[in-house]
Amino acid sequence: MASNVLIDSPIIAFTILLTVIFTVPPIFERFKIPGLVGLLVAGVVLGQNGLKLLDSNSDTVRLLSDIGKVYLMFVAGLEIDLKQFRKTKNKSIGFGTFTFLVPLIAGICVGRFFDFGWNASVLIGSLLASHTLLAYPIVSRLGVVMNEAVTVTVGATIFTDTGALLVLAICVGIHQGEFTALSLITLLGGLAIYSVLVLFGFDWAGKEFFRRSGDEQSNQFLFILLALFLASVGAQIVGVEKIVGAFLAGLAVNDVVGRSPVKEKIEFIGSVLFIPCFFVDMGLLINIPAFIQTLSSVWLTVVIVTALIGSKFIAALLAKLVYRYSNVEMLTMWSLSLPQVAATLAAALVGYQTLNPAGERLISEGVLNSVIVLMLVTSILGPLITARFAVLLQMPQTDFETESLLTWWESYEGQPLEKAQNSFTVVVPIYNPQTQVYLIELAALIAHHQSGKIVTLAVSKAHVHMDDPQLGIALHQSQQRLKLAKEISQEFHVQVSTAIRIDDDIALAISRTSREQNASLIVMGWSRTTGLRARLFGNVIDSVFWSSHCPVAVTRLVSSPKTIKKILVPIGDLRPQTISAWRFAEMLADVNQAEVVLIHVCNRNTPSNLVEQFTTQLSDIVAKSQLQVKTNIQIIINDDVAKAIIREAEAFDLAVLRSVRYRTTGGLAVSQVTTEVIEELTCSIVLLGEAHL
Repeated sequence: MASNVLIDSPIIAFTILLTVIFTVPPIFERFKIPGLVGLLVAGVVLGQNGLKLLDSNSDTVRLLSDIGKVYLMFVAGLEIDLKQFRKTKNKSIGFGTFTFLVPLIAGICVGRFFDFGWNASVLIGSLLASHTLLAYPIVSRLGVVMNEAVTVTVGATIFTDTGALLVLAICVGIHQGEFTALSLITLLGGLAIYSVLVLFGFDWAGKEFFRRSGDEQSNQFLFILLALFLASVGAQIVGVEKIVGAFLAGLAVNDVVGRSPVKEKIEFIGSVLFIPCFFVDMGLLINIPAFIQTLSSVWLTVVIVTALIGSKFIAALLAKLVYRYSNVEMLTMWSLSLPQVAATLAAALVGYQTLNPAGERLISEGVLNSVIVLMLVTSILGPLITARFAVLLQMPQTDFETESLLTWWESYEGQPLEKAQNSFTVVVPIYNPQTQVYLIELAALIAHHQSGKIVTLAVSKAHVHMDDPQLGIALHQSQQRLKLAKEISQEFHVQVSTAIRIDDDIALAISRTSREQNASLIVMGWSRTTGLRARLFGNVIDSVFWSSHCPVAVTRLVSSPKTIKKILVPIGDLRPQTISAWRFAEMLADVNQAEVVLIHVCNRNTPSNLVEQFTTQLSDIVAKSQLQVKTNIQIIINDDVAKAIIREAEAFDLAVLRSVRYRTTGGLAVSQVTTEVIEELTCSIVLLGEAHL
């Protein structure tokens, strides 16, 4: 009786779900197991085959799971890199065709072998045809995202996911009614018109709304959510599954949101609540006793997993033969296209829940269980293979010889170095009197090196009434801080100007002032906004990174910048953003007569010839520097990049890091080396973020 009360109470069911989402994933991630696996296991334990605390048929679970399902596909469309797809469009379509058709044919053969109907067999094939870029953070961390094989695989995602969802829409339409040629033509015609309306209509409406709404992030967030659910409802009206509409909506607003804070909020809401509820619901549907007792289900699972792995390998092999890729590039493409999470799971659940007029499911429980096992196997196997072979990839030589030498102070506003030096401006927002001394010192050192100037900025929160006494007090305090900042700056013989700004949004006040001053650099102190509030609403640093026109140096200084004599710069790759971090350190070292050490941490599996090649290329870049700074290059062999950097940094006064974020489909955050390093370092830190482009 008590358990029935628990199941029937929406509040209690929701509380249980929140508890699971909050506690289970971190436990599994501690053992290097994906958190989503923990959610599936929790669903099995709490479901009807376990403790019976949650019921997949309850209104609460069904609502949250349905939202999670469409949200998952929406984020999958949102995270597809359309710029990369456009760069390698032809080859992406070619590989997309291979990695879609070969698994589709393999899945159809598996379905027919186990006596499924043609419609169910085609759907099984489509479940194997898509892929999720679960291992993309690995290639991004290794600095090989510009390798053609990687960009082609990323671009192919849009083709495979779209194709798989279109096949799903047709199969569901056929299963739910009497199939005729006319009904198929009607379905395809309606789907084509609907797709055009969503892809072009939502894109236009989104750009117009964002242009008119300015900086109102709350309304922009609500607009994106409305677009998601309008597209989902529209898909159902047309007669196709709502996840098709959600995916198309994600593609439609992809260019609209870009990398804005609004996108971060959208992904956060999905990753912490709705998408985890979907995975828990998938666990509730798993019937382990029936799965174990039925030998045919076990064999079905084995054959499906084998067919997926084999067919994806054949697709990568075909791409290798056609486009003349190396074996390492082929294996990387195979491993990146292996994981089956987003589209596969969502489509499998749709197929399982779809009934025909006779009450028969489109795919059986055995197929659903097999797909879940497939997801578990590939989500672990894919990233492992990627980590093993992506370190062997080589970057195009042109990236090192040309792009790496272009840095922000050499090319901003299209000015040559001589002109840029005469107008080099550093904007320094100040708020905390206890930390502003070191902040001003650092800005003055950089400005002095570049024969530039600094602009100290104090921002006061706006009030409804401009004669509010609190505003007057805030302005007086700002004037006092600016007076102190000017006194500190005079020691360095640098031109100083001050600015006071009244604004509702501190981050935008900083960005707008830096634009008005034509700033070359913004130097900020560390923000203390962390945790749930920061992830929901963002913090000042995130917003400045997004909205500023120039690089942003976020600092945590434990001693005076004037005393810095040894500077550490981790170099993970040779992209321009990474080289900029070294150039920043080089300027500071030139002023202080300090030493710069560039460390590159290699995986133990990295061949010695690639290590030597990287070292040579980095040495060539260092040799071309115009500054006479003592610079050493250190290569460290260690599988744990963060721990290696933390250990080496103990002997340094300052570490200069890049601000990099990685995410996987569904907004599931991946541990970042930079984040781990920042938490453990005891020396001063400069976190350099590039301007949003």
